[in-house]
Amino acid sequence: MTAPLYIERDGHRTWLKWHRARRKRSDPVFTGARIVEAMQLGASVEVDLVVHADNGFAILHNLALEEETTGTGRVRETSANTLRSLALRANDGTPLPDRVMLLEDLCALLTKSPPHGDGLLQLDLKEDLAALDDRTVANFATSIAPVLGSLILSGGDGAAVSLLATASPTLRTGYDPCYGDSLARLQATGDYATFIADALATAPTAEMIYLAYDIVLSAEAVGFDIVAPIHAAGRRIDAWTIREVTPQSLAEVERLLSLKVDQITTDDPEGLFAAFVK
Repeated sequence: MTAPLYIERDGHRTWLKWHRARRKRSDPVFTGARIVEAMQLGASVEVDLVVHADNGFAILHNLALEEETTGTGRVRETSANTLRSLALRANDGTPLPDRVMLLEDLCALLTKSPPHGDGLLQLDLKEDLAALDDRTVANFATSIAPVLGSLILSGGDGAAVSLLATASPTLRTGYDPCYGDSLARLQATGDYATFIADALATAPTAEMIYLAYDIVLSAEAVGFDIVAPIHAAGRRIDAWTIREVTPQSLAEVERLLSLKVDQITTDDPEGLFAAFVK
């Protein structure tokens, strides 16, 4: 089977990002084997980062442990050793043989199994600036150093992303403005031009702008091409997240492809690829 990496349409390539390291919707999230597979195929793949008690990062989405792991309590209050002892959970809640990984564990895994040159691992920061101190920033830089060229750091707090990136000057970065006050203002005003201009100004060095796909499509519906100013600024756009393949989501993806988004985040890259690539 051809790997679900991207869709070519009218001379434009739109990458399919493996959301939370899923190749297909039934996959559990954040398993090392899937991440290695994706990176060796040259895929775009995303994992999340949450700060733990020993001033490092766990590869988890939630700030609490219960839903994703066999642990309890807050990740922020849990030690590295305890986190490594916890099992991940399957989509139905069943414990898996896969253990929780820390950022350094994942980077060591990718060092042992080097990525394809096109492989890009997005580290999506789920913390704000207040969660970061000097030790955490230093640990981040040490952890990612062996695979720095295969990474892009993103998040909704531009200042937090910038702080981490200062310790790794060649690290690529991205920015997601679809949180907090900026998103609330957009929902109230419908001023897409100001929304995207503010995003570009907030993160002047971000190479990728991550936008909720429904914002991209709602802008198009009122006659505003939100992709155009991103491309005009020399940036790329990721539209997130297509959860499953349905007639409605396929129609939405058609519109995203027509707008020439550069990447679509999806929980089912395999299913989406099969629907569009014959």
